[in-house]
Amino acid sequence: MTSDNLTTLATLVGARLKAKGLKLATAESCTGGWAAQAVTSVSGSSEWFDRGFVTYSNEAKREMLGVRAETLAAHGAVSEHAAREMAAGALDRSVAGVAVSVTGVAGPTGGSPEKPVGMVCFAWALRGHPAESETQRFDGDRNAVRRQSVIRALQGLLERIGN
Repeated sequence: MTSDNLTTLATLVGARLKAKGLKLATAESCTGGWAAQAVTSVSGSSEWFDRGFVTYSNEAKREMLGVRAETLAAHGAVSEHAAREMAAGALDRSVAGVAVSVTGVAGPTGGSPEKPVGMVCFAWALRGHPAESETQRFDGDRNAVRRQSVIRALQGLLERIGN
């Protein structure tokens, strides 16, 4: 997906959020704030974007989002468990009605047999509902993995907030 298509996707997310009267919060690790950057590149995003958390370290995930140390010890930062707690924490610490979280291994280093480069976990949470999560595997270099992660995060928002 090109930058123009990413902008189109972010614009569509914004239009849907605005139509539903929802605000968005993002909780990002491997994407380093790229999802927040994508949505705030849309003019008028202040009407539907509340805030973004870039929580690269485990300490930041615990302090800023309330991810439990037990979760990180048992499952690691790159896990659907951590992603769900990140999304829930973003809702708890914002006025947003919907949150998305992204945590993964963008590479080229940091991968393992259990969690290879390109493995990314996502979660989406709507206020009052349990977070939904999934894991994807993306190919390419660091930039490609991160870009595909932002695209999937936004696509997942559209799937959950509906028309």
